[in-house]
Amino acid sequence: MIKYLIVFLISMVPIVELRGALPVGIGMGLPAWACYIICIVGNMIPVPIIFFFARKVLIWGKDKKYIGKFFTFCYEKGEKGGQKLKGKSGRGIYIALLLFVGIPLPGTGAWTGTLAASFLDLDFKKSVLACMGGVILAGIIMALASMGVFGALGALFNKA
Repeated sequence: MIKYLIVFLISMVPIVELRGALPVGIGMGLPAWACYIICIVGNMIPVPIIFFFARKVLIWGKDKKYIGKFFTFCYEKGEKGGQKLKGKSGRGIYIALLLFVGIPLPGTGAWTGTLAASFLDLDFKKSVLACMGGVILAGIIMALASMGVFGALGALFNKA
């Protein structure tokens, strides 16, 4: 039970999120399907909080003595990510958001995607659905990678 809790908590951590928690859980010997579900739930719990409050907290903390630099960095990252996403997506902003969150690269998870959606004043419900779709996609990719599927496919095609 403690292993599941560890995986759940790791999936809630910014930057690490599901992308880090899923391989940890599978590495601890937990069933992939259970880790997958736990990581999705853990990764999605902070999303509404980020959407409604993160920008306000970052603006508040930008001029504070000890936390100002970090809050400014996070604020600028959210603003930059939002504008980049908007510029590349045009009218397909929610598909772009899903793909942004779904491709498991550092800094492209649900935290950053939700922060970008908040900065762009996107619709809450559509943003959450796009982020959830992205988390599900990232989970599938990470589960396959953690189970060695991509390595096996690479070895199979390299022998041909």
